[in-house]
Amino acid sequence: MKYSFFRLISASVPALLLFACSEPPPTVDEEVPRPVKTLLMEAPDTHGVRNFPARIDANRKAELAFRVPGKVQELLVKEGDPVTEGQDVAKLDLTDFQIVVNDRQATFDNANKNFNRAKKLIEEGHISKVDYDRLEREFKNAGAALETARQDLEYTSLKAPFAGSIAKRHIERFEEVEAKQTVLSLQDVTVLVVKFDVPEAIIRDIRADRTRTGEGRDRVKFFATFENLPGQQFPLSFREAATRADPKTQTFEITFTMEQVAEATILPGMTATVTADLTALGEIGIVFTVPVSAVVGDYKLDPRVWTVDEQSMTVKPQEVKVGRMLGDNIEVLEGLEAGNRIVTAGTPFLVEGMKVTLMPTSEQAEPRADDPKQ
Repeated sequence: MKYSFFRLISASVPALLLFACSEPPPTVDEEVPRPVKTLLMEAPDTHGVRNFPARIDANRKAELAFRVPGKVQELLVKEGDPVTEGQDVAKLDLTDFQIVVNDRQATFDNANKNFNRAKKLIEEGHISKVDYDRLEREFKNAGAALETARQDLEYTSLKAPFAGSIAKRHIERFEEVEAKQTVLSLQDVTVLVVKFDVPEAIIRDIRADRTRTGEGRDRVKFFATFENLPGQQFPLSFREAATRADPKTQTFEITFTMEQVAEATILPGMTATVTADLTALGEIGIVFTVPVSAVVGDYKLDPRVWTVDEQSMTVKPQEVKVGRMLGDNIEVLEGLEAGNRIVTAGTPFLVEGMKVTLMPTSEQAEPRADDPKQ
């Protein structure tokens, strides 16, 4: 039995040694680069001298209407006439209104006498408190009705709420008009409003220019030119900028003002060309728009992106300052420069120093609307 056991051992040892020598020594797996979808940051071409078609409007305008219905007795102005604040521009026939005032006056006088008489009778105990209260109520109602009639009589005269000129006359003399029906259009053209539309990239830079403080504010200057005044530029003053894009054109309306031109009257409805030198915006800083999937939070929930070092083909985190959400994109206000390449998909799975490869552009398909978010 012992002999058989030793024979088995002696036969197995060479076989085990032969098997062990035939296997290569174990090796450490090399890191496999991770394919990533990326985006190259490019500075928007928004700087330089730009021209925008603009439209002219009045600084102040109003549609004038009577507050009571009636027949137009007088039209005191014509289209184009200048008017001053508080000037009468039209009048209604006041006959019916005067009759109402006279009737309400008589009713008030009678109620006033009865109420004054009731004051003495209540003190002497000759009338009840109920009768006294009824006479007092009639007196107050008569006074309110008289005040309303007098006010309606005043409304038969239409006055200009501010100084300007009559842009359009909508009715004729002796025409019956309803309350609040437009009679005259009034506008003030001593100061003109210049409106034009700009694309998203430019409105961001203009707003950034205006929010700066000190000497860096308002570096961009705007001028208006007109075809009938060749060679002349008229400075514009900023008034406001829309914060919601036009749903059809995806542009933002921006409004400036300018003084009326002495050489030639500029009227609302006319067109102009606005010229802006946006070169100074290059010193303010560029706002990039990147996919939302490119921005992640670190352990403190501060936003960051992953940038690709194209020499070593590794990634590293870059802290950024973000702005507004724009659909599936988000603004990056600080932290990126033109020429940076950032990862736009799979960012939660990256670690600093990880090797990556760039996916060919043809393979970086845009996600469908029903695809799950990264």
